[in-house]
Amino acid sequence: MKLLTAPDVYLSEADGLLNSGDVVQASEKYYKAAEEAVKLIAIKMNMKDIIEQVRIKGRWSSQLLFDAASRVSRNFYNIWTSAWYLHIYGFHEMKLSIDELKILSDNVKRVISFVNQS
Repeated sequence: MKLLTAPDVYLSEADGLLNSGDVVQASEKYYKAAEEAVKLIAIKMNMKDIIEQVRIKGRWSSQLLFDAASRVSRNFYNIWTSAWYLHIYGFHEMKLSIDELKILSDNVKRVISFVNQS
């Protein structure tokens, strides 16, 4: 039996929201899935300085998430920026179409797949 990670749970919720046509909430759930994936990979890769900054600040900042993603690989960082785009333009600005969301959600699934393989 495989235990689900936080990214897996958010991804499942996002897929359900996408299927129901709720672009705004699906965008935020896809973003949360990617955010949790970046956090997990930072822990798995033992990014001690980033983890220490999280401890000091008491939270993950967007800068720490971007820093962690950039350390994985250029490709991982580029995929992470898709998730950030969902967060800003899909959730906050509510400017994404369902077709755009489907394309960007594929990148989020790649982030989660990378984490699950690590």
